Amino acid sequence: MRASWDIFCNVIDNYGDVGIAWRLARGLVKEYGLTVRLWVDDLRAFQQIWPAIDRDADVQSCEGVLVSAWRTPFVATEPAPVVIEAFGCVLPETYLAAMSEQSPPPVWINLEYLSAEPWVAEHHGLPSPHPRLPLTKYFFFPGYTPNTGGLLAEADLATRRAAFMQDGQPVFWRALGLEAPLADELRVSLFAYENPALPALLDAWAADARPVTCLVPEGRVIPQLAAWLSVASLQAGEFHQRGALRLHIVPFLNQDAYDCLLWACDLNFVRGEDSCVRGQWAARPLVWQAYPQADKAHWNKLNALLMHYTEGLDVEAARAVNGMWRLWNGMPDTGNMAACWAAWRTQQAVIERHAGVWCDRLGLAGRLTRKLVDFAGNKL
Repeated sequence: MRASWDIFCNVIDNYGDVGIAWRLARGLVKEYGLTVRLWVDDLRAFQQIWPAIDRDADVQSCEGVLVSAWRTPFVATEPAPVVIEAFGCVLPETYLAAMSEQSPPPVWINLEYLSAEPWVAEHHGLPSPHPRLPLTKYFFFPGYTPNTGGLLAEADLATRRAAFMQDGQPVFWRALGLEAPLADELRVSLFAYENPALPALLDAWAADARPVTCLVPEGRVIPQLAAWLSVASLQAGEFHQRGALRLHIVPFLNQDAYDCLLWACDLNFVRGEDSCVRGQWAARPLVWQAYPQADKAHWNKLNALLMHYTEGLDVEAARAVNGMWRLWNGMPDTGNMAACWAAWRTQQAVIERHAGVWCDRLGLAGRLTRKLVDFAGNKL
């Protein structure tokens, strides 16, 4: 069966790239009835975020999506009318040649990384003719304003979150081995890359005047946590207490369960793109760790998002948010963690209200799936 959309994903940043491609593929199938084939070159990473995936299968159907292993040499395949090249991955030469033989040629879209930087709107939708073949690629930029590609979110996301907040939290906490939070307890999720600022943050939580429970999915920061605790290793299910801080290691969660974690926690430390967007849709305060780049280009992305995110916040609350985000990302002249955390705690109630307002404002940019479908339809 010929797919109506082909999505290609080269897994580079652990789970973020495939996480976005998978959300997109599921949304196109569920909401628009499209036949979507998702090509992924690392099914082991894919399986981490969606355990139903068979990492050894060449072709499999999951959630209505035809998941195909992207192997070398690439299997001869009839291209779909719409081809998504996720995050600048390079399409197989044989597939490109087959695209050039189609009449009309497929709509070829390079889905770029999300950024709040102002130049995004200027480049969104621009064409790029192939130097050799009769094909044109279009650059599609997700973003935070209506003149960009919008943000990835399911049509029923707000409804599902509301239902969870009303009835789902007790069951979720029990599944993680926790009771319901105490009245003065702060629950934090920590999903992060390795970070030199982490020990000071843990120290600040341990010294807090109120209890802090930090839930950490298994991942890249586990060795740092073990070093801070002076233990050899950490496993899912373990609890460790130091001062006011209780660390709880949880298994790596699939996408849907991770959404629940974000909804249930009072503060979410998120990283990269996918978890950052989900953290914003969760209507909870967040601290974002941008994917580190050698030339510090991620600081520009961070400042651009901060400018949007803190719009409407009063001066002290905006300063507290800026301080935590900038220090967490290693930016200079940001003070010390104890002072930054104390400022955030002082402004917590204001920041929490703002997180809900911000979530409502996100919808003004439009949904990525809807905009992609409209864009491709206009080009077909």
